[in-house]
Amino acid sequence: MQLRLFILCCLLAFSHVSVAANDYLVLCYHDIRDDVDGVVDDDQTAVSTDNLVAQFSWLREHGYNMISLGDIAKAQQGYLVLPDKAVLLTFDDGYKSTYTHVYPLLKQFNYPAVVALVGKWLETPANQMVKYGSKDIKPRDFFMDWSEIKEMSDSGLIEIASHSHDLHKGILGNPQGNTQPAAVTFQYLTDKHRYEDSAHYKQRIHNDLVQNNRLIKKRLGKNPRAIVWPYGAFSRLSESIGKRTGLDFSLTLEDGVNHVSEKSSIKRILIQGNPPLENFIYSLRHPASEEPIRVAHVDLDYLYDADAKQQNLNLDKLLDRIKLMQINTVYLQAFADPDGDGNADALYFPNRHLPVRQDLFNRVAWQLKTRSKVNVYAWLPVLSFVKPGTENLRVQRLINNTVSTVDTEYLRLSPFNETARDLIEDIYEDLGMHANFAGIIFHDDAYLNDYEDFSPSALRYAAAVLKQDSLSHQDLLGPFKQQWKTLKTQELTNFTLRLANRVKWYRPNIKTARNIYSNVLINPDSEEWFNQNYQNMLQSYDYTAIMAMPYMEKANNPAHWLLELTKKAAVHDPKFKKTVFELQSVDWTTQQPIPNETLTQHIRLLLQQGVQNIGYYPDNFIDNHPSLPVVKATMSLNTFPFGQ
Repeated sequence: MQLRLFILCCLLAFSHVSVAANDYLVLCYHDIRDDVDGVVDDDQTAVSTDNLVAQFSWLREHGYNMISLGDIAKAQQGYLVLPDKAVLLTFDDGYKSTYTHVYPLLKQFNYPAVVALVGKWLETPANQMVKYGSKDIKPRDFFMDWSEIKEMSDSGLIEIASHSHDLHKGILGNPQGNTQPAAVTFQYLTDKHRYEDSAHYKQRIHNDLVQNNRLIKKRLGKNPRAIVWPYGAFSRLSESIGKRTGLDFSLTLEDGVNHVSEKSSIKRILIQGNPPLENFIYSLRHPASEEPIRVAHVDLDYLYDADAKQQNLNLDKLLDRIKLMQINTVYLQAFADPDGDGNADALYFPNRHLPVRQDLFNRVAWQLKTRSKVNVYAWLPVLSFVKPGTENLRVQRLINNTVSTVDTEYLRLSPFNETARDLIEDIYEDLGMHANFAGIIFHDDAYLNDYEDFSPSALRYAAAVLKQDSLSHQDLLGPFKQQWKTLKTQELTNFTLRLANRVKWYRPNIKTARNIYSNVLINPDSEEWFNQNYQNMLQSYDYTAIMAMPYMEKANNPAHWLLELTKKAAVHDPKFKKTVFELQSVDWTTQQPIPNETLTQHIRLLLQQGVQNIGYYPDNFIDNHPSLPVVKATMSLNTFPFGQ
């Protein structure tokens, strides 16, 4: 612990983010009390009065400039340049302490701030209890009254924002009973055994925001212009609804520095755990710092069971195991593949095109997030969706000088076929609509070999881009071969980015990762065999996941093979910031688990080469392989970097 604190102090002294002109940070506070009991306090968002005073004083003494929402609006319009080290203060929920503890300090320091109010809580009669969030009950005087709010609003220091009228709660997000943030969840209607549709969702959000806008206008004589999303949960869709109601500013809980050119989705640093001053300073100077990625890649097919009781036991086993690992990421299968061929015959979420084996992905992803405290990436094919009647939409391959539809290996739909693209984009949009998750890992089926794709739609695409009247497969294997290879590589990337954007309409903060075959790095000629390019992927996705699987590649010396792979990767990603090395925990040629000792050796080898982001596939949580001690000793973030 002392060593960690020493490293933290070094980071504070030598490495931090500078907040320059027209950049700004936003701090998010909640309740301020005199008796906050550190990290064991029941309210982890509460900050003690003494710590708040210390933070305000440090900000003033170190040249930070407090700004208002009005300053940001003027800067966006070009009438003002924000000062260096600009900070906006925000206080959520309308606690009584905002008036009794915060407001006097703001006046003393002459600091402007934004205060966000939940209308339903404030409209609760004085003799009734407030249903606070989804579970807690608070007396009405736990919150400010309207006379106190009006006094602050009239002071000129405080701007009142909407925190929704009644969205600061969880609603039913799936048939299994998980409650999820009301503003971004399509509610599951138990009595109708279905989800609310898009029209009803949009109307529900619109009505709520309008109701709170009118309440604030009625009570204070001013329309709010900012929506502070409850729990920081928002979507591009919810923001668009907010803008139509006059809420031009959208405040979230995503970490990071803001710039005035960014017109929406204002990032805020959540102050929690009543941090001592050194931790507060660190969060200020490292607003978007990220831990190394440590990944367990999980098959939902292992968890699924027709017997609901057994399935629940499987889920509990997975959740307990992942939590004990002390890793931070799970790549979770979102498609059903019980025969193991890599093709999606069915899905684990509601969608428009394929059968639903069970509406399971959202439940497991949410439980992993809330109980095991990890980020969940949805693992989904890019092209390999098997739907009866779509055989004519598939990739076509040249074999023995004959072009025919691919009917072995990955049964990929052609990324050049408009109907196929629409189908796949619908599936990804449905995933975003019906599940809450942190990222996407694009499956390794996103490839086209050197004799693919020669479907009619691909030939038309090539002719259009290369400005030819028409092209045949002979042309694309002859004079246009290099251009076609480049086009295929780029189109696969472009298509995955379009898929990500469909998801981001509902889950705007998702990270993206894509599998790449190791041969693309090791053998320069193999780029043509897969139409994958490592440098292109590093530029296009948050992470590129190398399938670092020596047994799959039949390496004679697996350790030496991994060492060479790291050297190849380091050419383009020398600090390994954007590369995930995904090892194999099963030798699929023998169907035997990789011994724990071997996996330990491989993980330590990668760490010694400076690799930061490591995962493995699959995690057999049923049979405890890899063993929990191995994962904790080598991959756990609790031991990084001291467990090497």
